[in-house]
Amino acid sequence: MKFIIPSLLLLVLVGCKDSETKTNTTKQIPAVKNATHKTTQNQKNLEVIGLEYAQTTQQALGKQLVGTIHKKGTLAALKFCNIQAYPITDSMALKHKATIKRVSDRPRNKANKANAAELEYIKSFKQDIVNGITPAPLIKENMGDTVEFYYPIITNAMCLQCHGTEKEVNPETLAVIRSLYPQDMALGYGTNEVRGMWSINFKEQ
Repeated sequence: MKFIIPSLLLLVLVGCKDSETKTNTTKQIPAVKNATHKTTQNQKNLEVIGLEYAQTTQQALGKQLVGTIHKKGTLAALKFCNIQAYPITDSMALKHKATIKRVSDRPRNKANKANAAELEYIKSFKQDIVNGITPAPLIKENMGDTVEFYYPIITNAMCLQCHGTEKEVNPETLAVIRSLYPQDMALGYGTNEVRGMWSINFKEQ
């Protein structure tokens, strides 16, 4: 198996926003011994596929979430996420024939807690932001032509309505968060921070 950080950087709509920082083109993770060599073009193809899966899932979630916020407000959006986020994600995973997850080191729902390997990838993405680098997708190719794709979810101002500090999250919203998610860890963020990441597994096409 091996890790690849493709040099192709696309304009990505994944997560809460695009980072306005310089492009990451130098960071590399060494290949594991006896890894199968893949062409640069294949690396780019895998990146495009992974980003498509993440983008379309984010768009499906975002369309419903933003619509709910505009029509019914933040509290209704919280309840929408609590009930509908998993079914929508699962339906997109079925459509793409992939495993699609959102994971975090500070999850709101404990089911979204990142595992040990995912925590390291999140840590890497956070360091990129600190260094002023736009995080590039991480792609891990496994035996049997399976691919693991990772890409960060970055906060913007809208995210802070439910994930910010007490300055952004009003008391009524906070009370609903505490009610729906007693073990919530997803508060206290500012803009342009890594709130979590997409963790996607698919077969090479």
